[in-house]
Amino acid sequence: MSASQFGSQASNYLTSAVHSTGADLERLKVLVGQLRPGRALDLGCGAGHVSFALAQGGANQVTAYDPSREMLAVVAQTAATRNFGQTIDTCVGAAEALPFEANTFDLVVTRYSAHHWANVVGALTECARVIVPGGRLVVIDVISPETPLLDTTLQVIEFLRDGSHVRNYRVSEWRAMQTAAGFDEPTVADWKLSMDFNSWIGRIGTPPDRVAALEAVFCELSNEAREYFQISPQKSFVIDSAWMETTVN
Repeated sequence: MSASQFGSQASNYLTSAVHSTGADLERLKVLVGQLRPGRALDLGCGAGHVSFALAQGGANQVTAYDPSREMLAVVAQTAATRNFGQTIDTCVGAAEALPFEANTFDLVVTRYSAHHWANVVGALTECARVIVPGGRLVVIDVISPETPLLDTTLQVIEFLRDGSHVRNYRVSEWRAMQTAAGFDEPTVADWKLSMDFNSWIGRIGTPPDRVAALEAVFCELSNEAREYFQISPQKSFVIDSAWMETTVN
């Protein structure tokens, strides 16, 4: 899926409960209150929920960065409506090639975006470059179980639902990638995220043939996978999310 195709669903992501609410957004506001960052970057901002949380928390300047111009238009419009127009600016581009000078940001946050990136280590290396020495990186994303069967199950259903999906990484993979990019060992907090099947496919506009394939896959899941992901008769389920916080070493 191209950035423009993803952008066609921008308004869905603004109103999505999964993206617009969560204890992690409240935690971001608290973190900003503690750090008082001069400049913060919302990397892969989508509809801008992290940007809004950072602005509410007291960040002086927030850059919402995303490959989709349509998403950024939603961010700019919503920021103006919420009186964050002077605090939040937008910039278009890919995570692997950040158009910013070295040592620009005190805080970089990415939330539910990294599983779309083509080169996570490359993007993390760019993050390390643009973060000031001792600055902070927070990655919030769906994580894959360490068990191979459950890992494969998650990747299959995620790809069938959204062709732009690359990979949900295991925590062990995140630790290795972050340290390889020049960050310290991250601290990790994880939780379960409930997904309503119809909302999950609806906000991205999954085509009917892929929906049919998803339904077939759900019917054939192993008992282990069915229990782990807590598959309901309506095909709703739970997945793992994590907050991974680290600093440039």
